[in-house]
Amino acid sequence: MSLTELKAQARKEAFARRKPLFDAANAAQAGYLSEVLAGYRGVPVSGFMPIRTEIDPRPAMAEATAHGMVGVPVIEAEAQPLKFARWTPDAAMVAGSFGAAIPETLEFFEPEILIVPLLSFDRKGGRLGYGGGFYDRTLEMLRARRATIAVGFAFSGQEVDAAPLEATDQPLDLIVTEAGVIEVG
Repeated sequence: MSLTELKAQARKEAFARRKPLFDAANAAQAGYLSEVLAGYRGVPVSGFMPIRTEIDPRPAMAEATAHGMVGVPVIEAEAQPLKFARWTPDAAMVAGSFGAAIPETLEFFEPEILIVPLLSFDRKGGRLGYGGGFYDRTLEMLRARRATIAVGFAFSGQEVDAAPLEATDQPLDLIVTEAGVIEVG
């Protein structure tokens, strides 16, 4: 089986594994993410607007807006890095690419911490995403400019022994779940 086929199969299995975790989620799912972000007050951060059955980072993002710039990703074109638009809990939102909402008024900035959605992760910082490569391109670009922290945010049940990886896949620096913080190692 090729790596492409392996990743496609892993994505299918990860979606199926995530659905019951999403269905059982409660309002406290972002508690550990709030704790992590509290250690970086004032550092520009990007979260994400959850789609499908993704874990919801918005409570932690809302808390972080009291201390610094918080944004969400904006897809401008296929095969391009993401851009990040400032977000607040009361921002007017409109439909963006791939179904994720984006702010109606786009005020772009560069985050130093990215909260990254995913389908599965491993304890070495491996991440399986949706296959568009947006976060990989973006992290590579940002890390070439300055220290940039990638925080994977997922349900604990999304952990796998080893995520199928390619040379272009950018590693996570930290993983946060509803059950705790996982140091990558």
